[in-house]
Amino acid sequence: MADPSDPTSPVSAQVPAPVEVPAGMVGWCDPVRCAASACDPVICNGRALGSNDEVMLRSQAVIPGGVNSSIRAFASVGGRPYVVSRAAGAEIWDVEGTRYLDLVQSYGAVILGHAHPDVTAAISAAAADGTSYGAPTPREMRLAEQIRDSVVSCEQVRFMNSGTEATSTAVRLARGYTGRDVIVTFHGNFHGATDALLAAGGSGVATLGLPGTAGVPKGSVAATMVVPYNQVPTLSDEVAAVIVEPVAANMGLVAPAPGFLEGVRAECDRVGAVLIFDEVITGFRLGRGGAQAKYDVAPDLTCFGKVIGGGLPIGAVGGRRAIMETLTPLGPVFHAGTLAGNPIATAAGLAAMNLLNGDLYMELMARARHLSALMGEACTSEGFPARFPVVGTLLGIYIGGSEQFSDDAAASVTNFAQAKTTDEAAYARFFHAMLRNGVAMAPGAYEAIFVGLAHTDEILVQIAEATARAAREAMNQSADSLGITGTT
Repeated sequence: MADPSDPTSPVSAQVPAPVEVPAGMVGWCDPVRCAASACDPVICNGRALGSNDEVMLRSQAVIPGGVNSSIRAFASVGGRPYVVSRAAGAEIWDVEGTRYLDLVQSYGAVILGHAHPDVTAAISAAAADGTSYGAPTPREMRLAEQIRDSVVSCEQVRFMNSGTEATSTAVRLARGYTGRDVIVTFHGNFHGATDALLAAGGSGVATLGLPGTAGVPKGSVAATMVVPYNQVPTLSDEVAAVIVEPVAANMGLVAPAPGFLEGVRAECDRVGAVLIFDEVITGFRLGRGGAQAKYDVAPDLTCFGKVIGGGLPIGAVGGRRAIMETLTPLGPVFHAGTLAGNPIATAAGLAAMNLLNGDLYMELMARARHLSALMGEACTSEGFPARFPVVGTLLGIYIGGSEQFSDDAAASVTNFAQAKTTDEAAYARFFHAMLRNGVAMAPGAYEAIFVGLAHTDEILVQIAEATARAAREAMNQSADSLGITGTT
């Protein structure tokens, strides 16, 4: 790859040299182009930089891979990422001015649409009072009350800064509460980038966890057991906790089989283990009560993120009072964070919560079903074998699939081994074809599709029309042309 920092490289001519500015100040990328595009050097929208490639080349010089979350690098779908300049409602624009209908929606964190006026007004008003205090605030109390009043299993709530921090805290809390070490998780579930949960499982009934990434010592996952999703494991009295996505939204989209969540709840009760629901995606996405209300199974602890921050960084753990009070300052399990309960994130979260009522969820479920039907029909009409399962307000996508499946292949996917039969190369072709036709999906074959309040009927029809064109193109495109370098 060309190096933008090398003055002999042909790419270096594309990257304007920074203007001389006093030490410590943020300067213009290019004073002429920045001024012409009304781009402020501090609130940079990137429109003066000319192209997505130019931004990525500069980013790669200072950010590993040019991205701050690995999937954004497009490694599993090939090609170069688009770089977002701004967003509104169901639309995003890249730095080149290209408009996309957005089905990523910040991986589910945005449910009301980008830059919703109620949320942006709350953020602006809160910021005027200061952005961080390192002290308690009324807003964190109010947001905790909203979660408690909506999710019956959550008697108390502790805030943090991300879903990953929520899951790692929940695991530490469960271990501290029970005095045990072993954690059970399910193959194909993703619980963030915390060492104890980055374990790779095999296809056996119960596989001792091995590190799923470099940099995780074997000891960090030695007490992590990985078992098949949708099968109730037999637990020993060494198990501290079972952590599960009640709806698996990181392997396409897999609903819990009848009796699965109930069986895990009963098995945890039998041995005295803590049941943790990872509702970072499903919490306040499937409904105000989350997946646990939909399936009427109460966990001991619940992990939240995404929606509860109104699109700003946040995480939370909620649960039974007896367990939650094991956290410091009341108990021996340590947790702290300078920005935990941040007043801007909690203001955005409260603004979102204020609008999330039963009527809105009914509308979102209807839109999800409608988009699933529209996209499915569009692909079928072009002979492209894609199916779009629906669970409440969530959509998934499977392409091709195992011969063991019924005609409704997506509904037959119950575990990660089956989910992995999706055609990743075909997804990559479809993904890029959708981009060319103005629709942005996640750059990975196992991510969910997110429909929000801003996806009107008119926009859903536009997505369906783009899907038909993209399916036609994907049928005729060579995977070799995408330069795919890896998988998610």
